[in-house]
Amino acid sequence: MDQGIAALIEDLDEGGMLEDTLVVITGEFGRTPKINAKGGRDHWGRLCTLALAGGGLKIGQVVGESPDKIEVPATTPITLQDLMATIFHMYGMDSRLQFANNQGRPVFLIENATPISELI
Repeated sequence: MDQGIAALIEDLDEGGMLEDTLVVITGEFGRTPKINAKGGRDHWGRLCTLALAGGGLKIGQVVGESPDKIEVPATTPITLQDLMATIFHMYGMDSRLQFANNQGRPVFLIENATPISELI
């Protein structure tokens, strides 16, 4: 899979499309570093890896750190809302965009979020 991602990014770059295309690679959780009694690894829902490429972002850097056990963010926790606010910002969309739900109440697409400043 790593080779496929690298090939995609390389193809986008060589075709002149990487600046206009944001590649987002993420999972829903991290994994514990040790094998459990059932031969697998447990989930750590408070930390996962996120990789971004292209889209006009400042790339080639690591944002945030985790402690040795990799169970929680040690610095710069980034939420899903922050990721979405970053994407909206990069494409000139208003992160305060809202729509009406079934009851006609306004609902924000993104709430309590800040674009990832290190990337923009």
